[in-house]
Amino acid sequence: KKTGLVIDAYFSASKLMWIFQHYPDLYRQARDGKLLFGTVDSWLLFNLTGKHLTDYTNASRTMLFNINTLSWDKEILTLTGIPEQILPEVLPSSADFGEIKKEIFGKSIPVLGVAGDQQAALFGQGCFDQGMVKNTYGTGCFILMNTGSSPYFSENGLLTTPVWNINGEITYAIEGSVFTAGAVIQWLRDKLKIIRTVQETETIALSVDDSAGVYFVPAFVGLGAPHWNMDCRGIITGLTRGSGFEHIVRASLESIAYQSYDVIKSMEKDTGILVDILKVDGGASANNFLM
Repeated sequence: KKTGLVIDAYFSASKLMWIFQHYPDLYRQARDGKLLFGTVDSWLLFNLTGKHLTDYTNASRTMLFNINTLSWDKEILTLTGIPEQILPEVLPSSADFGEIKKEIFGKSIPVLGVAGDQQAALFGQGCFDQGMVKNTYGTGCFILMNTGSSPYFSENGLLTTPVWNINGEITYAIEGSVFTAGAVIQWLRDKLKIIRTVQETETIALSVDDSAGVYFVPAFVGLGAPHWNMDCRGIITGLTRGSGFEHIVRASLESIAYQSYDVIKSMEKDTGILVDILKVDGGASANNFLM
């Protein structure tokens, strides 16, 4: 209810706790103001501008940020033992984040926008109205639905996130994260070596009528939304003597669709909004069979 997240090692808080528990000297340095922590955007900003800043969307992925008050949550910081002074100042995505140091590019350049990749993709896909949905088919799949000006807390394993702040008005979304999507195709190429290129999977999948009963659950690093099970692992099932590499390739692409389906059905249950248009981007969206 505070962070919009489920408790999972995917986010920053537990990583920081582990570092401080295993390296007490780093904790002492953090407590004494000698260390800073931030997400990748704040590290880039610090190197470019010398300022320790982030925006609402990136801060919301740390499991330390209260998405209702739009501030670091003191109760969670106390529970996790993380000193607040190491955290960046949080600004809206569209704000003055300082100027890039002149010596880097030969002139000072203002930084006027910072956004997390999935929230930026929702904006870039023009999903400005409540109920609009996009899916980014990358290494993982990240599906977001614009839920308007109020945070909507899922009962079906989805996350709640601020997505942008325009003229002082915040917009929220619910999000489902699929950990392994395009990565399963890379695995077929690099580890199983049954394909040469990612692009050829479309032709291979269309060369058979169906997957012949083969199903692939690519839980290489556990399952994200809506299951949130860190401990389960991948499985290929339904194999017979008639199964060929084509069926495994097709089942791999279908696994991306099945995982996306799970998330979209959860969104429909949470909001009562039936999804009729899905906007798509990311590398795997070039695959016509998958689309």
